[in-house]
Amino acid sequence: MTTELRRLRNFIDGEFRDAADGRTTEVVNPATGEAYATAPLSGAVDVDAAMAAAEAAFPAWRDLVPGERQKVLLKIADAFEARAEELIAAESENTGKPVALTRSEEVPPMVDQIRFFAGAARMLEGRSAGEYMEGLTSIIRREPIGVCAQVAPWNYPMMMAVWKFAPALAAGNTVVLKPSDTTPASTVLIAEIIGGVLEELGHPKGVFNVICGDRETGRLMVEHPVPAMASITGSVRAGMQVAESASKDLKRVHLELGGKAPVVVFDDADIAKAVEDISVAGYFNAGQDCTAATRVLVHESIHDEFVTALAKAAAETKTGQPDDEDVLYGPLNNANQLKQVAGFIERLPGHAKLEAGGHRVGEKGYFFAPTVVSGLKQDDEIVQHEVFGPVITVQSFADEDQAVAYANGVEYALASSVWTKDHGRAMRMSKKLDFGCVWINTHIPLVAEMPHGGFKKSGYGKDLSAYGFEDYTRVKHVMTSLG
Repeated sequence: MTTELRRLRNFIDGEFRDAADGRTTEVVNPATGEAYATAPLSGAVDVDAAMAAAEAAFPAWRDLVPGERQKVLLKIADAFEARAEELIAAESENTGKPVALTRSEEVPPMVDQIRFFAGAARMLEGRSAGEYMEGLTSIIRREPIGVCAQVAPWNYPMMMAVWKFAPALAAGNTVVLKPSDTTPASTVLIAEIIGGVLEELGHPKGVFNVICGDRETGRLMVEHPVPAMASITGSVRAGMQVAESASKDLKRVHLELGGKAPVVVFDDADIAKAVEDISVAGYFNAGQDCTAATRVLVHESIHDEFVTALAKAAAETKTGQPDDEDVLYGPLNNANQLKQVAGFIERLPGHAKLEAGGHRVGEKGYFFAPTVVSGLKQDDEIVQHEVFGPVITVQSFADEDQAVAYANGVEYALASSVWTKDHGRAMRMSKKLDFGCVWINTHIPLVAEMPHGGFKKSGYGKDLSAYGFEDYTRVKHVMTSLG
């Protein structure tokens, strides 16, 4: 007996549509390795239609007073809460994530973030008017950019969609959003929810559009002449391709890319607390997080004790099916990602020591065991490159200077953490660490009010916060004669 696959569809100008040429891709549940749906493989005609809808809707949405846009976003947040269980079910099938953790760790922050940007919608302001030349008054206008082409990743499909559409809509832009080809289900549901709110409140249907597709679809979006901005969360390679494509007509670009977060543990740290928190921050979401605590640098005097405790914590960490409430994380997102993570372990140098895990779990789905690798050197592949899996590496350092050199000695610069009871040392490290975020005696908390974004090959632009909101605006100087 063959189970009929669910049919996901694009959402363009308030309507669900198949791809114009009828092409589809299969969508696989990573917890089972089996297809459960099909999604459109959108081409140029579909991208044209979505961009035309967003472009047509922009003037009316732009010209709304901010309080009206706020009402829309607050209504969307309420709708997310009301339909939370549907969103959780879609995201769990999308990603294989534990249902309980998706309910507690993703939906509440998403709703809060939408409400934060609803408030930010009413804070579009420039510097106060003033006379900087005799007889002339200058004012600053903060304006929306226009149509935003946005591409979300597969590690947090639902939450990253919020990080993209909420500030864009709040600032008065219209949106064409593409989910990853492996995780479109929750984004299509979000389109249904937002479309319903826009229709109920009488706003243009093309304010928010979703098109499904692959890397080529994303390229068509970024190179399309309509969008004034391209925003992507994804790999460094994808970010570089987007920047190159956007450069052809000088689109504004917002990139949140990979990470290789150093976790610097000094000899005065509370080892038990550090191990507990780092193991959670390293293995949460199967390590598929750009800020994951997967590159530990520990002082040589406590190295062996720390590694022993971390290996024990790894052995006690569970991965499993979404409905198991006793697991910390689910599967890797897709077969290619499983192959990539396993490849890092297979290619470990002879001086590396596998302290825990290092293998696939089960034959069904894409599960990988919590892994700890020690004995590594700074130039080892697994230290320099993002694994994006449940793998924590450990290196030792002799002093603060060496810790800083090792921490900064990678191409990524998104997030980092320092573990010490010495306040002065913590402050010195927070200054010296070349990362967009530095946590002290914790790792991975995020709040809507504070910015998230990195330097170097981790990209540029900020998500969340007033800084992220400003990224979706442009600054105009208006000067008027007093004569």
